[in-house]
Amino acid sequence: MDLKLLFKLKVSYSYFILLIVLLFSSTIISAQCAGNDNNLTVCNITDSSNKFIDLNSFLGSHTVGGIWKDNLFSQGLNISTGILDAQKIRKSGVYTYTYTVDNGLGCKDSSIITVTIGGYSGVPSPNISACSDDVSFNLFQAFNGNFLSPQSNGVWTDDDGTGALNNNLLDAKKAGLGTHSFTYTVPAIGSCPAQSSTVNVTVFRAPEPGTPSTLLLCSSDKATFSTNYDLNDLLSGEDTNGIWTEASSNELSDLSDSSVDIKNIYNTLGAGVYSFTYTVSSTNPICSEKKSNVRIIIEEQLDFTGASLVVNSDICENEISTAKYRVVLTQVNQLSQNIPNGSYLVKYEIAGLGLTLTNSVIANFNSGVLVFDVKDPTNINRIFFPEVGTYTLSIKDITSVTSLGACTNIIGDLSDILNVNPLPKINGAILNIVDVCKGSDAIVEISGNTNLTDGNYSIDYNLSGNNSATSQQLTFNVTNGMGSFSIPSALIPSIGNTTISIVKITNITTGCTNTSNLAKVFIVKTLPNVANLAVEIKDVCQGEPILVSLSGLGNLTDITINYDLSGSNTVLNQIITLAVTSGKTSFTIPSTSLNIGTTTIEITYLTDNTNGCGTTVANGKKSFTINILPSLPITNNFKFCKNDKKTIADLVPNGTQYQWFDSVSSTMVLNAGTLLVSRTYYVKEVNLTTGCESSRAAAIVEINETQAPVLNQGGESFCGLDNPTIQNLTDKTTTNGNLTWYDAAENGNLITSTDLLIDGFTYYGFDYSNDTSCYSDALAVTVSLSNCDETPDFFIPDGFSPNGDAINDTFKITGIEFIYPNYSLEIYNRYGNLMFKGNKNKPEWDGKNSDYKIGIDGFAPNGVYFYIINYNKGNKASKQGKLYLSR
Repeated sequence: MDLKLLFKLKVSYSYFILLIVLLFSSTIISAQCAGNDNNLTVCNITDSSNKFIDLNSFLGSHTVGGIWKDNLFSQGLNISTGILDAQKIRKSGVYTYTYTVDNGLGCKDSSIITVTIGGYSGVPSPNISACSDDVSFNLFQAFNGNFLSPQSNGVWTDDDGTGALNNNLLDAKKAGLGTHSFTYTVPAIGSCPAQSSTVNVTVFRAPEPGTPSTLLLCSSDKATFSTNYDLNDLLSGEDTNGIWTEASSNELSDLSDSSVDIKNIYNTLGAGVYSFTYTVSSTNPICSEKKSNVRIIIEEQLDFTGASLVVNSDICENEISTAKYRVVLTQVNQLSQNIPNGSYLVKYEIAGLGLTLTNSVIANFNSGVLVFDVKDPTNINRIFFPEVGTYTLSIKDITSVTSLGACTNIIGDLSDILNVNPLPKINGAILNIVDVCKGSDAIVEISGNTNLTDGNYSIDYNLSGNNSATSQQLTFNVTNGMGSFSIPSALIPSIGNTTISIVKITNITTGCTNTSNLAKVFIVKTLPNVANLAVEIKDVCQGEPILVSLSGLGNLTDITINYDLSGSNTVLNQIITLAVTSGKTSFTIPSTSLNIGTTTIEITYLTDNTNGCGTTVANGKKSFTINILPSLPITNNFKFCKNDKKTIADLVPNGTQYQWFDSVSSTMVLNAGTLLVSRTYYVKEVNLTTGCESSRAAAIVEINETQAPVLNQGGESFCGLDNPTIQNLTDKTTTNGNLTWYDAAENGNLITSTDLLIDGFTYYGFDYSNDTSCYSDALAVTVSLSNCDETPDFFIPDGFSPNGDAINDTFKITGIEFIYPNYSLEIYNRYGNLMFKGNKNKPEWDGKNSDYKIGIDGFAPNGVYFYIINYNKGNKASKQGKLYLSR
């Protein structure tokens, strides 16, 4: 029984008894009213008895009238009768069927019958055929329909290894011609063994009509059209036993003909689509005949040469939101070809504002005219022209909507420009009006924050203030955002402030008009007073600036003058601006290009820069003289030795009229005692009468210096034990070969090459140049004789005899000062008293105790003494020893 049901009925014993009493009274019901669970295995599916398996009989004792359920949807159970038809189950496997009783009388129970359905692989047909062009032949077609169909959960295997099997689908083309075996196996389940069936499929060859292609031609190539074109060239992989048929060209003469005259087709029938069919019959009864259709398409090239394109129309900025545009393409010249009426795909491009928009439209040609406009929002919508600017609409291609693209149509340059013109805006502009002098026109400039494009404009303006006028109109030109116009002097006769107010501006070219509130105040000014002007000027030397002094300028503070020169020099219309203080000012006339002689200056015009007004001058003449300059001095180049210490006084020419300088522009005259160096000096002559000076002549002074000898690295170091000489010092010096040594830098004594070197002594080396006959500066070398290799031991005498016989009279350690230049020597008597303390400057003990006065007579007595040598170099330990003194 159903365990869940039992669980639900599980209650306490007393409660159970109470239920029995209340619900069933004296009636006793069996707990197994739905029968018992059971199992069934069906292996031989084809047995006719397996079509009528009564599952009720497998329940045992049960209450009838229950309900059957096919739990796994096997589709083999009649749930009304409980009869199972195993042959209707399409897959082998294990299936469960539940019988449930719920009669309302206390019986509520279920039982499950488990049925194992064995495999069945079907009965193959004896003769199965497929055509080689069948790439998905269903192998289940290979079973004999007179028998039970195989179950569907089996697996197909490719017995011949063709590689052409995909589940139950056979690619006959891949398998190849011939007979191939394939086995269908339904797997074993439970006690039922696996079942297999083998089918044999014979593949027959299908006829091959070939892969068709299309020949696409353009009428522009008609001269090269073939007159004997083989239609077989439009096929690939076809059988050769087929026949050609046609629809309308009348080019094929019989069933064996495959050639057509394309040029004749075009000349006779014109452009169009011409179809031809290739039919191949099958050589076996299994496969059907096959056909391939090829096409020859000839399209007409369209020529739009000479056509015109007009985009209507330019607008003003305030019309952007309401503008309507219309594009008209007209085939003006139709002599070469009439464009057929019909629908065309027009590809066009709109370029403007730095962007390019590409669009296309289908429009109709009608009698050589094609139109598209704003009526269709997808065509030439106003949103394509969203703001002020210049837009170029260009037609890029026009093709019939039915064209396959065989031809490249001749378009040419089909474009037009559409302008969305701005309203002239000047309210934020700058009006620049130079204050005008009385009697002159006032010049007005417009610039700054405007949108004015280059071109002509008209304005309406009014004047108010000290001068007034209304409804005045004029035109002016704008270039690069700037424009200017004049207010006639007749309208501004009065001195003082005047206001110009611009009320309207119109772009004459575009006709776009806008109002304005732009205004500006300007002044009509007075002219300068030059009645008391006086001119003063002095004579000058040739090439000197000419100072001109002006006076009598009254209250003027800042002026500009125009002047002319005449006489020995003629220069016209020179202009200069000057500051004026207390009625006076001055300026300089450049005289570098003026001639010698007398010249007259005449001031012709004077402008007061504080108000910009000017006037002619009647009393501005003055004459002056330009004096000649002395000739350029003649001088030479000079060579000296550095040691000669030559001065300016040694240069020629010389004299009171000549002055020497150390540069071409220097103003400081060099003193005669100035020491010369290698450089270029300059001399000039001064005319003592006129004060005029010549140009400067150059004299190159070369102070030759012989390169000083250079001591090699460590060249000052020697070992005194080697008895080095001056020649050894020379060998450690880089020189030109003429090196000599002295004991002083100046006025020293020559030292021969064989002289021994002295420790700590400074030697001075000089090189001599045979080319310049000059000595070098001195090379100073202080010699050290302590550069000796260290040796383990010295010869230390073990005694001496200071008896005055000049033989071994002192105790001395020979050569120690060269290896240990900082050594010290201490000698003690046997009582520990210090007798002598020496070093390299006091290296010898003469046996006296003069250092420390030990004893009475000052002589150390005969006997044994002790010494200590402190090397004072590196970490070398001191050495102790004894010596014997014997007189």
